[in-house]
Formats: sequence, structure tokens, C-alpha cells
Amino acid sequence: MNSFAAKLVQNPVFSTLKSSDQAHLVQQSIFRNYEKDEWIVHYGDIWPYLFIVEEGTVTALKESNEGRSLIVATINKGEIFWGLAFFEDEAPMPVALVASEASRIHLWSRDRLLPLLLENGRMSWELSRHMVNRMQRASEIVEDLAFQHVTGRLARLLLEHFGEAVGEIVTRDMTLDEMAARIGTTREMVCRQLYKFADDGTIQINHTEFMIADQKRLEKIAGKIKG
Repeated sequence: MNSFAAKLVQNPVFSTLKSSDQAHLVQQSIFRNYEKDEWIVHYGDIWPYLFIVEEGTVTALKESNEGRSLIVATINKGEIFWGLAFFEDEAPMPVALVASEASRIHLWSRDRLLPLLLENGRMSWELSRHMVNRMQRASEIVEDLAFQHVTGRLARLLLEHFGEAVGEIVTRDMTLDEMAARIGTTREMVCRQLYKFADDGTIQINHTEFMIADQKRLEKIAGKIKG
């Protein structure tokens, strides 16, 4: 079994299908390779496809008229995503999709997958559950933007991204622009706040390295602990 076939059968949506249907989907998929930062589809396009990521990472983002970006979803290896027109005729994409790194995806048109969805209740159920999980995550992002200050949002991002390496120096693998896009602010605001965290001893940071020096303080700023 090749790497793509293995990821397909491991995904909860496709794992519900018979092995013959899974093999057919592997053969019928349209594969695309993308370089880092290459656009897969633009905001407003009509794109009636569902895809799974074989390698790499895909980012779903929204952009304002002022050029600011907000990352609303990250689709990792083995995960699925879709265009709105996959479900609703002629519905434009509410987000753009960009390869965050060199990536390979496999996609199917609505016309190809719809018969399977209609015939397989479990497949439709798992896809519905996946959509609900995406909606819950989107709701959390909206709540953070509406009710939490940028300082708290940045603290939470640092904990989520670097939290497994508390007290250890790790490679700084997110740019200011990427951080800003994930928490809905500007790179200038992120830069100022990072150096405030560094000045009070919460983190250590330079151009290439990062360390969480005071996890409890960062958790307090992020609102994860009281007091």
C-alpha cells in the first residue's frame, strides 16, 4: 500500500468505505504538487472539490482590504478539506487555500464523490462530524478575536506551538507575519509584544531561536490559569 492509500484508509471519513471503493478512489484522485507559499485556490473562486493532504500542510486564510491575513484553519497531513461549492452549487470560496510548505494533495470533484456519500450513510456521518469539529474551531477563533486581547492570543499561540519544549531552546519556525495571521493582528504588534514578553523574562527569543522561560506566567497571560 502506497503512502497516499495508507492515509486515505486511516482518515475517518474514507475508512468507512469498502476496500474496493477505497482502491477506486485512490485510482480516480487528481493529485497536485505545490511549492511553499503557492496558492491552491483564491478567495471567491468556485471550487467544487474535496481533498486530502498526502504530504505537507495547507493553510486556509482570509484577507482584509488592508492586506491583513487571518489563518482560520490548518489542514495537516492525512486531513481533509473542501470548497464550499462541493456542497452548495456555485458557492464562492470563503477563504483562500495556500501551501504552507511543499505539499501534495489528492482531490475529487463533487460529481465523483456525491454518489458514494449518498450510498454510504457512515461516510456522510463522519464527514458531518468533521465539519462540526471545524465549525467549533472556527467559533473558538471568533471568540478569541472578539473577547481576548492580542496579548492573550499571542500567549496562547506560543503555548500551543512551543509548549512541548518549555525551558528548552528550539528553532524559531514561525515568522512575525505567520504569528500575526494566526491571531488576527499586525506583525508590528506581534514584534512589540514578543519583546515585552522577553523583557519580563517570560520568554527568550532571537532571530533563530525561542524558549518559554516562565510557563506559568505565559499561561496566566493566555487565560489558562487564574490568579
